[in-house]
Amino acid sequence: MGNDPVGQRIALVTGANKGIGFEVAAQLAELGITVVVTARDDARRQDAAARLREKGGQVHEVALDVTDSSTVEAAARYVDERLGRLDILVNNAGIGGDVAAQRPSSADLDMVRKVFDTNYFGVIAVTNAMLPLLRRSAAPRIVNVTSGLGSLTNQADQDHYLVNVPAMAGYPPAKTALNALTVQYAKELRADGILVNAIDPGGCDTDFTRGRFTVQRTAAQGAAVAVRLATIPADGPTGGYFNESGTVAW
Repeated sequence: MGNDPVGQRIALVTGANKGIGFEVAAQLAELGITVVVTARDDARRQDAAARLREKGGQVHEVALDVTDSSTVEAAARYVDERLGRLDILVNNAGIGGDVAAQRPSSADLDMVRKVFDTNYFGVIAVTNAMLPLLRRSAAPRIVNVTSGLGSLTNQADQDHYLVNVPAMAGYPPAKTALNALTVQYAKELRADGILVNAIDPGGCDTDFTRGRFTVQRTAAQGAAVAVRLATIPADGPTGGYFNESGTVAW
């Protein structure tokens, strides 16, 4: 997966105020790509943008809650009016939810819906709002940040380390659904040259995993997978599911 010369491309990253999202934004900015940092939390979003600017990045920051259509539409208008197009969309925003409330046999359906609303429906909302801007790009790319927990193959493998992760009715199925959605967008948009892929950043030291699972990798290492897929050339893959080692089994 070699990279094209990046030029002055424009990227938008959801949930970019911390963790993997922030590191994705930072690595894209280091490549000379203009980055639109989006997140719900005003203070954290503004702080993240300021830190990236201190490093020399060309950065914009916009309020965006993927579950709030008015902010999604406002973010698309901002990009349209200020930048004119979008080359890269990284759908990173996601929530884990209360693990105990997602136990399948006693699932809190409101919690499950909340997880799906952000991790699945939010991706549809943002992607569709940004598609007109992506269609103006010479090299449009969409990267959906999913999880190894979205792999049905690995979840069902009794010898895989994921077998030790608690059973949940929300988060893993939402990521499996996101994987399936990625394939459907890739099918529809292939003829338009829009490459759409899902990435598993792996277990990283972030707010989501800290205290829940044992992890050995940094958020920056997880972000590198997304950046690689966000900058693939025109002959790169589409409709795939990747981690740092290559293709992940569905």
